[in-house]
Amino acid sequence: MDDFSLLYPAGKEPAYKTLSEDAFKDISMEYILEYISQSEHEKKTLKSMMMKLESDPEVIRYRCDVFEDIIKYPELREKLKEMLEQLEYLKGYEKTYKDDTNSSVWQLIDRTQELNVYVNCITGIAQALSEIPVKSEGLNRMKEFVSSVCTKSGFDHLKEDIDELIKETAEIHSISLGVNLDNRLRPVEVGILSINRERFLRTGIFSKFFNFASKKNELLGGSSFSGMTKIHTVGRSAEDSPLMNNLRRSVTEMLAPTVRTLKAKLSRYVNVNGYSLTKLIPDLVFYIRWAEFCTKIMELGLPMSRPEILDIDKRSLSSKGIYSLGLAIQMLEGDKLKIVRNDFEFTKEHGIYIMTGPNRGGKTTFTQVTGLLFILAQHGIYVPAESLSFSPCDNIFTHFPADENQTANLGRLGEESQRLSEIFAAATDKSVLLFNESLATTSLAEGIYIAKDVVRAMRYLGARAVFNTHMHELARELDVINSLEGDMKVASLITGIHEGQRSYKVFVAPPEGVSYARDIAEKYGVTFDQLKSSINITKGYS
Repeated sequence: MDDFSLLYPAGKEPAYKTLSEDAFKDISMEYILEYISQSEHEKKTLKSMMMKLESDPEVIRYRCDVFEDIIKYPELREKLKEMLEQLEYLKGYEKTYKDDTNSSVWQLIDRTQELNVYVNCITGIAQALSEIPVKSEGLNRMKEFVSSVCTKSGFDHLKEDIDELIKETAEIHSISLGVNLDNRLRPVEVGILSINRERFLRTGIFSKFFNFASKKNELLGGSSFSGMTKIHTVGRSAEDSPLMNNLRRSVTEMLAPTVRTLKAKLSRYVNVNGYSLTKLIPDLVFYIRWAEFCTKIMELGLPMSRPEILDIDKRSLSSKGIYSLGLAIQMLEGDKLKIVRNDFEFTKEHGIYIMTGPNRGGKTTFTQVTGLLFILAQHGIYVPAESLSFSPCDNIFTHFPADENQTANLGRLGEESQRLSEIFAAATDKSVLLFNESLATTSLAEGIYIAKDVVRAMRYLGARAVFNTHMHELARELDVINSLEGDMKVASLITGIHEGQRSYKVFVAPPEGVSYARDIAEKYGVTFDQLKSSINITKGYS
């Protein structure tokens, strides 16, 4: 079990790069995880896993295969969810079982419960995988593992012994106490008279006592006695109560025969560790929650597709019909939206994009989608696209506007410049750079001056990049930039407007600049001629 993983093929060691907190947030992964799971613990688990970016095509294909099996077979997913619930239950037992302060009887009972969950998980997985024709190496390795456990000598005996022990301990339902009082009727000693297989009910001598006590309410200070009551004081747990601690010791002594039976039977399974299965919890959470999410998206009629993995050295990407998962989530929450899909590629001729377009025209959303494609695909998850083939990246670097609190010491331009320097110090030609309105806080002249050098550095580095900006002049000097050193060419990418409306379609074309403003001005009637006409009508001018 220690060598098994649903995330890595046999013999493969983790070799991931960790995304920065800023990059993870900028690409909107935080927002998506908020929808995928309602559990804070699961969200932390998923975030930790999603921030680890593997670029090895073999590892990515391994994950793609496992994910495809899990999303393809809902019945398998349900079985794995049942197993996940049992493993979470087992994890709660682990702390108790490892607590040396607990008496031997409680440790043995916890050990029995541990092995019971282990047996249920192994048999449940074996049954589920035997009925479903999974194709992935990961799930077939799991199938082989559980099958070998089930067929090994001793597993049948373990199952029988655990069933018997669970039944035996489950039959203990109550204890009879004897309480000695002093001459003022205060309890001074408590002892266990018997351990019983039945719970106390209002029958027999117990019922007679209740009836007597109700009639003789003067013995109880005028109150009636209606049933069983807790014997530890309010505000204190059973573990904190001296009375309860004494009872625990007494129970342990009286259960000595049961303890001997448990020890004798469980000693044969000293090397069986049910807790080793809990290492699968993060893997199962990862695949199950993402498969559930992707299924919901596809039920909206939107495509989610398996990525095709290319050689990392090609530094390419080709996609059809990509769209925003953030907008898809809004649809899942009831918003009436029309989601626009786009085609997009990274090639040597179009490896770095200067992206321009109107405000609220979709530039930021598209930049986020680009990063999200890489993150999801490199984790083996279906991507929001009709199709995607791509070369994995070794890391994703983002440069989005910073919170004002982060710029207090250096100023906005100083903070932005420092982050730019750190990005280029860490990035390689296999990286992806996503810049969103960078250098927008300075003057246009200063911004263009620095931005030109930044884009030249992107070309020199050879990384794939999207630089969305309001500086249209930057995209008009591509011939000059492309004549400089570097093997990735820079291209102009624009978000379009049709008849004054934002189309959210993205295509390679020269920047339109003021034409956007003219379309918007005409739509809302604020060109000079339209305003002049309005003034004339209002003032009665001819």
